[in-house]
Parts: sequence; structure tokens; C-alpha cells
Amino acid sequence: MKEPLLASCPSESEPQSLGGPVIGIIGSGDFSRSLAIRLVACGFKVVVGSRDLNRVARGLFPDGVELRSQREAVDSAEKVVFAAVYPAHYHTLVGLRQQLAGKVLVDVSNATRLNSGEKSNAERLAELFPQSRVVKGFNNIAAWALQVGAHDGSRQVPICSNCPDSKATLLQLARHLGFSPVDFGGLCASKDIEEAPLMLFPSWGGPILITFLLFLFFYGYNFMRLILLPYLDKGENNFYQLPLVTVNETLPAVALVTLALVYLPGLLAAVFQLGRGTKYKRFPHWLDCWLCRRKQLGLLSFLSAVLHAVYSMCLTLRKAAQYTLLNAAYHQMKGGVENSWVEQQVWRSDLYLSCGILGFGVLTLLDITSLPSVGNALNWREFTFVQSGLGYAALTLSVMHTLFFGWDFAFFPVAYPYYLPPLYLLALIPPCIVLVGRIFLALPCLALRLAKIRRGWESARLWLPNNQEPGSVEVDPPQSFGDI
Repeated sequence: MKEPLLASCPSESEPQSLGGPVIGIIGSGDFSRSLAIRLVACGFKVVVGSRDLNRVARGLFPDGVELRSQREAVDSAEKVVFAAVYPAHYHTLVGLRQQLAGKVLVDVSNATRLNSGEKSNAERLAELFPQSRVVKGFNNIAAWALQVGAHDGSRQVPICSNCPDSKATLLQLARHLGFSPVDFGGLCASKDIEEAPLMLFPSWGGPILITFLLFLFFYGYNFMRLILLPYLDKGENNFYQLPLVTVNETLPAVALVTLALVYLPGLLAAVFQLGRGTKYKRFPHWLDCWLCRRKQLGLLSFLSAVLHAVYSMCLTLRKAAQYTLLNAAYHQMKGGVENSWVEQQVWRSDLYLSCGILGFGVLTLLDITSLPSVGNALNWREFTFVQSGLGYAALTLSVMHTLFFGWDFAFFPVAYPYYLPPLYLLALIPPCIVLVGRIFLALPCLALRLAKIRRGWESARLWLPNNQEPGSVEVDPPQSFGDI
């Protein structure tokens, strides 16, 4: 007896091939026109069916595309028919049920809203046409992307169906069109595929929220420490610093902490593996989510660093900075100071600028390699070296940039107005924890054990034979596949 999922799939002796050169498209809208252009460019014959041929602009379709009625288009198609109509109009196609029987009917529609609780469009189409082999696919490809050509061949196309052979047909067709099809299984996955284009940066919500909250915290802390409390206590009016100076002091702190959050979950994962003595247990859910969001956190850290660099250059152009320099020169002249050269301050400024530039350069390299087109050109060892080795180098240079900026000011009481530490001291806490933790994990006693665990070695508590007391014993990995 066949499984329920395959009940609506007519029996087939072997996987279908494209075979028939004629492909039918029901509908004559923008998507239908773009799909026809792509199919014709790839060597297929296309028949487009419309409800009203008099309303179709024939000049918009390429040569080689036949415009007919919907029934004639379905009859002409030998295997594959695309349903390029809105789901609300699916019921108008019921009269074509007999013509569509036994053919691969491709649903390219998207959902209208998220979490509707209703059946997917593809599932409803399968109910309307039980004798057709309904396949979900191509809904995530825009009309413009279809017209671009084969240059975007890395674009993934999720495809699902209850009929494995019909799904194989569409997978093969997607490859012919220059796309990268991905098998999502049965038609039960069609709802997720239909809702995917409606999601707005689904993997960015948490990282953006964390970055925004860090910015609010550091900005509010600096506002209270340097602007609000001096105004309430001494009447100093420093509110002019809010749009530029305070923002520029906040951005590097956000960039530094966010960069530390990229590498902190890797250390926590190593601690879990060392504590458990195995790599075969899942991490907690929160750590899994954190590990999957490291790329987004790294890009947001880079954005904060770029904004900090731009703000720093703009600080020297604003009028207030020019007035400050003129006042300093005036006081030097009045005080009879002939040489304003302070070698210690020169070393400080040169060192923190140099470390900042180097750290920004390495961080730029990290973000460039995170692009799929660049990362795919690297093998695993190269990618790991860039993302891990150079990543810790960027974090170290950023910490040095902050330390040279602070110099020895943190050791003077004047740096703690109202007993509040400087902002850069707070920003140094997470990256220093990461760097110290990385140093500890580099110790041979821990590094060797962690390397063994990640190669498959496990430590387990077993009962010893001959009525001996149970003890903790180390289990070596299997010596051959037959031992697994």
C-alpha cells in the first residue's frame, strides 16, 4: 500500500526527463513574460495561454513564443505547465482538469501574509487537480532575475513535491535555466517556501536588536556622564556634543563589543565540548542561534567601525573643532609657550591611529570574505584562517587601539567624574574576556583534548567488569568503520 503523501501522485516507472521541448505557461503577466524569455533563451519552445488574447501585448513576448488560449497552451505542453496566475484565480482553471491530468503543474505563487494558518497555495492547487503532479518552485525568483540570464546561476531555487519523479523533472529544468535547485522534500514544505519571500531579513532581527541596544546603552551612558550630570551639577552646557561627539564616542564601543560577540560563542561552544567530553551532544538552543548569527554581528561591527571612521574625519571639519584649535593656540601665545610638541602625546596618537587603521583593514578583509562569491573561492582551511586567525588579529588590534587611546588616563581620578568609569573601559570588558579565554584554550592541556574531541574522541562513564567499582574511563574513537 502506498504512503498517504504519494496517494495523489500517479504511478511512474522511472524518473521523468525533460523530453518534450514544449513548455506551457498559464497566464500572460510579467512573471509569465520573464519566464518565457528565459526558457526561449535556454532553447525551449514555449506556449503561453491567456484568458483574453486580445488584451495581451504580443510585442512584449520574444520570438518563438506562441500566444494561445489557456486550453490550447495546456494541450500543446508535453510535460511541464507553469501556473503563473494569482491563487485567487485557481478556481478558474478547473475546466482544464482533464487536460492537465498526468502533467507536471508548477505553482510559482507566494503567500499573501505570514502565519496565516491556512493551507499553502500549492496544497490547494493539488486538491483542485488531483490527477496532476503539482510541484512548488520558482516563487522566490523575481521577474527581473529571470530576464538577467545565466549570469546569476548561483541563485538557489527551493523545490518540493509529493511526486519524486516530477520533482526531479523540475530540478533538471532549473539547472537548464542556470539556477541552483534545492530539494525541500514533500509538498508539506511548500508553505515555508511560499512565506520565505515575505520575510524581512529573518536572520538579522536579533543581531540588529542587540546592536541597537548596545548603541542606546553606550550613548545613554556617555550622555549621563559627560553632559547631563555636569549640566545639573555645574551648569556646563555640553549639549552641542550630542549629534557628533557623543555619537562618535559611542560607535567604536559598539563596534568593539559586537566584534567580541562574534567570537565569544565559539569559546562557549569549546567549553561545552570540554565539559561534556564529546562533540555529539547538541548545544543549548540559545547558543545554536548565537552561533548562526555571527556573520550578521560581524557585518554590523564593520558598519559601526566605518561610521566611526567617517565621524572622526568629520570632527576635524566642523567649526567647533576649528574654534578649539584657535583657542588653544591663543592660550599658548598668552602663556609664552614656544614649543607645543609633547612627545608622549605624539606617540599615543600615532600608536592608536596606526592600530585603528590596521584593525579596520583586517576587519574589512573579514567582511569581504564573508561574501558568498568570495568565500566560495576559498577552501576550508583558507576560510578558517581568515575568519578565525585574522578575526582574532582584528579583535586584538581593536583592543590595542582602544588601550592606546585611553593611554594612562584611567589611572587618574579625573577620569572618573561622579565615580563613573570612562566609556572605553566598559567596552574593553567583553573583548578582553574573549582574548583571555582564547589564550586559555590555547594551552596544550586544553588544546590537545579539544582537538581529540573534535576528531571524534569521547570520554564516558562506563561500568567495569568483574564487579569492580564504576569509574570514569576514556573511550578511544573507533579504529575502523566496522567498529562504529
